[in-house]
Amino acid sequence: MKVVILAGGFGTRISEESQFRPKPMVEIGGKPILWHIMKEYSYYGFREFVICAGYKQHMIKEWFANYFLQNSDVTFDFTDGKNEQVIHNYNCEPWKVTVVDTGLHTMTGGRIKRIQPYIGGESFMMTYGDGVCDVNISELLKFHQKHGKIATLTAVLLEQQKGVLNIGGNNAVKSFREKKNADGSPINAGYMVLNPEIFDYIKDDQTVFEQEPLEKLAAQGELMSYMHKGFWQCMDSKREMDMLEQFIAAGNAPWMKWNK
Repeated sequence: MKVVILAGGFGTRISEESQFRPKPMVEIGGKPILWHIMKEYSYYGFREFVICAGYKQHMIKEWFANYFLQNSDVTFDFTDGKNEQVIHNYNCEPWKVTVVDTGLHTMTGGRIKRIQPYIGGESFMMTYGDGVCDVNISELLKFHQKHGKIATLTAVLLEQQKGVLNIGGNNAVKSFREKKNADGSPINAGYMVLNPEIFDYIKDDQTVFEQEPLEKLAAQGELMSYMHKGFWQCMDSKREMDMLEQFIAAGNAPWMKWNK
């Protein structure tokens, strides 16, 4: 099953970093947060990724183009007019990564719509390229497959400016709306599982995935929530970036299960 990661926005709320690079390429612990998210999925055996790029998308492509070399022991031989490289040892994950330029000003739904040719008729994972989580992705997938609805999102109880969920007794999302400052409701943390029918709910590049598509799915009873009571943190500000750095420096980063 492929994992789709939204990585095309401008990241204006963390402009101290995003003016130089795409927000998902901002580093924590010496690696882009995008890498951390991919390591989360890889830990559970999901190793094929489709990156929805946009703003400064060339930097994401260049990073992956150089990733193998940067994680290898290599001899550069320039003797006798040669220009040869010999790879000795490498330490790269067995990933297959497709980076797609989904446009500079495309909305989140439009970005998902644009990668449909790379998904085909299969279900897929989808999340945002600016947040880490210790959710059990295997259990999330089992939950999605059991209920048989079109979409599942991971819900967390945090006061953040994300989409607010009205969740019923059977974990069905009864309604979906954008968050207001006074809310203290479960929010959409991403880490979704989506059936291919989701593409029918997205009109064009201007479709905001968190608005009409999710609202319509909720109204039709096709949107379910997987409640997560563990760690989740987005990186919307320099303060949040520093907080994630502190978790790593202390050796206590909950999402880094691959290090335990």
